[in-house]
Amino acid sequence: MRAYILETIYELSKKPYQKWFKKNPSWNISIKTLIRYPKESLGFHLGCFLLQHDFSPQPKLENHDVFHVLTNTGISVPEEIAMQYYLLGNGKRSTYLCLVILLGTLLYPDKIKLFKKAYQKGRIAHPFYQLDYKKLLFQPIVTLQTTFLISSL
Repeated sequence: MRAYILETIYELSKKPYQKWFKKNPSWNISIKTLIRYPKESLGFHLGCFLLQHDFSPQPKLENHDVFHVLTNTGISVPEEIAMQYYLLGNGKRSTYLCLVILLGTLLYPDKIKLFKKAYQKGRIAHPFYQLDYKKLLFQPIVTLQTTFLISSL
């Protein structure tokens, strides 16, 4: 039930968030294009992530999936919340992030250890949440993770 509540809120808020709050342009890149990137690249890994989960790129929200790939975070509701904690620890601040963390913590108090661990990992990593990932799609994923000290969640 708690996952349903958060997923419903996400679905209801996604379009307004894309339209009114995300000022960055859409990447306009297909999965087919991403999987043509070199096998070690961020672009290729992003394409594989999208295919594996039967997702399609969400306009203006592409960075979210990149964060999943870089931190090797799953897509369950608690993992999504933990990823937001990771980003909070890394320095990201947004109303949306704070709302996810607030609601997620209230609905998943049993996952607080996971959330704290994610926050700590985000603090250890060099700030990476603000990078222009479209320009980094050809970069080897291991290089990005090593350079920014990004560890798996």
